[in-house]
Amino acid sequence: MSNPRILILFYSMYGHIYELTKSIVEGIEEAQGEPIIKKVAELVPDQYLDDYAKKFKESIKDIKEGNPREDFEGIDGIIIGTPTRFGNMCAQMKNYLDQTSSFWLKGTLVGKPASVFTSSATQHGGQESTILSTMIPLLHQGCVLVGLPYSFQEQMRIDEITGSSPYGVSTITGGKGERFPSENEKKLAKDLGKYLTNIARKLKDN
Repeated sequence: MSNPRILILFYSMYGHIYELTKSIVEGIEEAQGEPIIKKVAELVPDQYLDDYAKKFKESIKDIKEGNPREDFEGIDGIIIGTPTRFGNMCAQMKNYLDQTSSFWLKGTLVGKPASVFTSSATQHGGQESTILSTMIPLLHQGCVLVGLPYSFQEQMRIDEITGSSPYGVSTITGGKGERFPSENEKKLAKDLGKYLTNIARKLKDN
């Protein structure tokens, strides 16, 4: 049995998506996979970023920036993390995906598992629409979509606010970004990483 190489491609302005990324990495490693973490390029000019965003940007400066002409080569699965922007993926992620047509032409991701995770300010702030719309380019790439089945029952909790759904992992940030992923949400993110890695291994070894 081989160790799947899983690309985690994320954009995070304030750190919420990055926190979930770290939990997903734990899950991939627990499943004996190899996580490859890439951030997508920032499009917002520095003069329009607030101090908190600038500080966070500096804190992840050592994470390699993704290259949409190279990143999909040699991977066995992909997990995309994007904050919700008006019910859709952020412009930074869309910009990256729009540059991956060379892989579409070659069929590089055909049959590879793919998942999406996100964040929004409120419980009904477009998490599901963001995940579903981000899955569309993955379908065009030929990916096998992987959600978060109800067998991961932590998503069904009603004793506390929690993100995540059968579509994928999510977190709720609050209107001012004051809430970071809960332990429950981080566990679900870890579970997703493990779950997708195991699926990638089965597909790879078939």
